[in-house]
Amino acid sequence: MGKVVMYCTAVCPYCVRAEQLLNKKGARIEKVMIDRHPDKFTEMQKLSGGRRTVPQIFIGDRHVGGYDDLVDLDLDGELDPLLAGLANS
Repeated sequence: MGKVVMYCTAVCPYCVRAEQLLNKKGARIEKVMIDRHPDKFTEMQKLSGGRRTVPQIFIGDRHVGGYDDLVDLDLDGELDPLLAGLANS
């Protein structure tokens, strides 16, 4: 089954907003705290194509990007079907 993975830090307001939106949609989130596990920062960069900012959000095998990207996906009507696809996988 696919999942939502969010690379984040404890003091990031965009991470909090992304988590709120995903929770509102009923998604279960696996948070990877790069401030507590610095080795995960390199992992995040590799998986996200070199991005260095948080959050970096992955839904299933798809790299969504950051908070703004997540909101754009929602406004375009693509977030709900993407999350629904996780339940069907």
